[in-house]
Amino acid sequence: MLTLTKDKWFGVAAFSVLFITVILWGYTGNYMVLAAPVAFLFFTLAGVNWKTAYWIFLATIPPSIQINFAGDSMSITLPDQPLMWVLLIVFIIIWARNPLILPRWWWKDKIVFIAVLQFFWLIVSVAFSKVLFFSLKFLLAKSWLMVCYFILPLFIFTEKKDFIRGFKLMMIPMLLTVIIILVHHAALGFRFNKVQMSLEFLGQSLYYNHVDYSSVTSMLFPLLLIAFHLTKGRNPLIRGGIIGIILIFIAGIIFAQTRAAYLAVFFGIVVGIFIRFRLVNIIMPAFYGLLLLMLVYMIPNNRFMEFRPDYNSTYMHKDFAAHMIATIRGKDMSSMERVYRWIAAIRMSKANPFTGVGPRGFYYYYKPYAVTSFRTYVSRNPEQSTTHNYYLYMLVEQGWPAMLLYALLIPAIFAKAQRVYHRFKDRFYRAVTVGLAMTIAAGFINNFFSELIETHKVGALFYLPVALLIILDKKSRDMEHKETADNAPMPVIKGLNNGDTSGV
Repeated sequence: MLTLTKDKWFGVAAFSVLFITVILWGYTGNYMVLAAPVAFLFFTLAGVNWKTAYWIFLATIPPSIQINFAGDSMSITLPDQPLMWVLLIVFIIIWARNPLILPRWWWKDKIVFIAVLQFFWLIVSVAFSKVLFFSLKFLLAKSWLMVCYFILPLFIFTEKKDFIRGFKLMMIPMLLTVIIILVHHAALGFRFNKVQMSLEFLGQSLYYNHVDYSSVTSMLFPLLLIAFHLTKGRNPLIRGGIIGIILIFIAGIIFAQTRAAYLAVFFGIVVGIFIRFRLVNIIMPAFYGLLLLMLVYMIPNNRFMEFRPDYNSTYMHKDFAAHMIATIRGKDMSSMERVYRWIAAIRMSKANPFTGVGPRGFYYYYKPYAVTSFRTYVSRNPEQSTTHNYYLYMLVEQGWPAMLLYALLIPAIFAKAQRVYHRFKDRFYRAVTVGLAMTIAAGFINNFFSELIETHKVGALFYLPVALLIILDKKSRDMEHKETADNAPMPVIKGLNNGDTSGV
C-alpha cells in the first residue's frame, strides 16, 4: 500500500478525485458527494487487499441508507452499495484469472446447487419479462448480493476469529442504529403511529420502513443469545454487556410493533430447540401441509369470500393493542391488504405460470386480478409495494420453478444445519451453527409476510448465514475425518513380532 501511494499515477488520480469532489459539492451542495474520496480509497484498498476491504464493507451494511433520485425511479444505498459494486468487480477479475478458484466441494453442495438453479431461472424470467428494464435492475442487484453475501464469504471466514470479527463488525453499528431509533421513538412517546418517523436520522431514514427495521433486529437477536451462551465463564463485565445489548434489542423489537418480528423470534427459538433434538426436518413439511390444507379449504366454491372485510370498518389503528385486536377480528387494514394482494397474485399466476411477469413486475399487472371485495383504504398502493409474501412473490414474478426452488431451499438449509450441529464436537462451532439456523429461520418468517431478501440488510442476514453454514459443513467434515484418522489403530507390520526383522 505504501508503495502504491508513492506512485505518481496514484497521486494524480487522488488529486483529480478530490478536485472534482470539491467542484461538485460546491455546485450541488449535496454532502453525499463528499463520500467520493472515501470510495476512491476503498477501491484502491480492494485492489491491494480485497479481504480487508470486505471486512470494512460488512461494517457499512447496518448504517447504510437509501437515497432516491431521478424522480424516485432510481435509488442507491450508501455507502454499502457502491462497495458491493467494487467487490463484484474484484470477484470477476479473480474468477477470470482463476476459474477454478471456487472449490469442487462447494459446487457439489446441495444448497449451492439450488442457489445456482434459482439464479439461472432468474435469468430466464428476466429474458421473458414484461418489464425488462426493472427486471434487469433486479438481476444486477441480485448479482452483487449473491457475490458479496454468498460467494466471497467462502474466502473470508476460515477460522473462529473470523466468525467473531464478522459478528462484531455487524452487531456494533447495528446496535447504534437501534439505540438512535429507540431514543427518537421515546421522544415521540413510543406511539404506534410514530414508528416510521422514529427511523429518521439526519433527514434520512435508517431503514426502508418499520418492517425492514424489525426484520433486521429479529434476525440478529438469536446471534446475541449465542454470544451470551459462548461467554459462559468469561469476564462478568463482558456477559453483563451482552445482557445489556440483548435488552436493547428486545426493546427495539417490541417497540417496532411488528407482528411478523414477534413470530420470527419465536420461530427462530423453536428451530434452535428442534435442531438440538434432531426434530427440525419435520417443521417445513408440517408447515407446507398446513398451507395446503388451508388452500384446500378456502378455494372450493370460493369459500375465501366469506372472509372479505368491511371496507368502512377496516383501517389502520393508532394503538398497537387495538391493532392486534383488529387483526384477530379480521378488521386490520394491513392484514386484509395482504389478503387482497395474495388473492390477486394467485389469480395472476395463472396467466404466466412458467416464467411469471418478470422481476419487479407485480405492481404493474396485479390490479385487474384483484377481488374488489377485499380492497382497503391503501389498495391504491402509491408506494408500489408488492405481494407481501415471498412465495407468491416468486410465483407471480418468476413462475412456478422459482417458487418451488425457494420451497426446497428452506428445508434443505434447516436439514444441513441439523447435520452440521450434531457432527461438530467443538462447542463454539456447534453454537454458531444453531445461531445461524435461528437467524435464517427468523428471516424466513419475516419474508413470509414480505419480500425483503433482495434488500441490502435483510439480504445480508439471510445469504451470509447460509454461506457460513456451507463453510461450517465442510469444516465439520474435515474435522470428523481428521478425528477418525487420529483415532484409527496403527497398522501392524507382519514380521516385526518375536524379534523377527526380516520384514524391515
